[in-house]
Amino acid sequence: MITTAEIQPVFENVLERKAYEKIRREAFDYIARGAGIEATMKENLQVFSKWKIRPRVLRNVTKIDLSCTVFNEKLSSPILFAPIGVQRIAHPEGELASARAAKAVNIPFVVSSASSFSMEEITNELGDGSRWFQLYCSLEDSITRSLVQRAEANGYSAIVVTVDTPILGIRETDAHNQYSPLEEGEGCGNYLTDPAFCALLEHSPEEDMEAALQKQIDIIDQPGLDWNELKKVREMTNLPILLKGILHPEDAKLALEHNIDGIIVSNHGGRQLDQCMASLDALPDIKQIVQDRIPILLDSGIRTGGDVFKALALGADAVLLGRPLIYGLAISGEEGVKQVVQKILHELEISMALAGVRTISEINSDFLFKG
Repeated sequence: MITTAEIQPVFENVLERKAYEKIRREAFDYIARGAGIEATMKENLQVFSKWKIRPRVLRNVTKIDLSCTVFNEKLSSPILFAPIGVQRIAHPEGELASARAAKAVNIPFVVSSASSFSMEEITNELGDGSRWFQLYCSLEDSITRSLVQRAEANGYSAIVVTVDTPILGIRETDAHNQYSPLEEGEGCGNYLTDPAFCALLEHSPEEDMEAALQKQIDIIDQPGLDWNELKKVREMTNLPILLKGILHPEDAKLALEHNIDGIIVSNHGGRQLDQCMASLDALPDIKQIVQDRIPILLDSGIRTGGDVFKALALGADAVLLGRPLIYGLAISGEEGVKQVVQKILHELEISMALAGVRTISEINSDFLFKG
């Protein structure tokens, strides 16, 4: 019987194919493939084609303004770098190269808990660039607290709590390849430099790296995380807290009741629950619940400027870019990431002009038609 893991890749686009040619197969599979039979991952892409842009004309689009505001911070565009860990598997400079690219194109960078380099090292590359920190709530509260405190001390302006990974989804390709970047030490930058984490080790990482890496794997996720546990994070910081992984409107209601500051509508890029709804399909119902009380961002499936336009029209205040950035990183490091972002920004600007839209705030569902 042939499993999903043994099927040769059918490349989504030229960018993906070029990345495949640059990095080892196991690393590419980890980045590009999804959970189960990859139905969720495919649906994330296909759902965008169901919506068509319905343009207005004679609107004077001489000047297009891509700027928007999230948490009272004016952003140059409605795009952020999604939190993606283990970036060193794509390029030796990993998040350091991505951070330099983010600074160069003036895009906020969301640093992953499982980054290859520490948040302090990434901060050095970002300089005064906007940055958020993505948090996996650990089995050990002391580590969660320490990570949050370090983020505050390093100028991170929001905490993104990922809530859709109480356990890992079924990733057949990684199992087939017997591949785990965490086991190889590619996602330990924030843990091996954390005093609370190191205090749990019998021996220092230098003395027993294998045990340290296994400890990270053992405690990185919190299967018991619930709304009551989440209160602990709220007590740890005054920074805005966003929940990444919300798809159900009832969870959006609960987020409001628990004074959460923002929502990221996401199915983890199809890497967790297979046969799950697309993030874009979940967006309108969540927007109806939230209205404009807190920011809503969308993650999973964004590939073009047209996709960004559609997400904004359906209720997102901003979007996060994921896989395309890592493909750019794999192809040519910092420059590759910059080129990917610049291309998508250009596509968004052209889409807005041809749709008859001058500002991000003008984009709404009137500009869409479901075909």
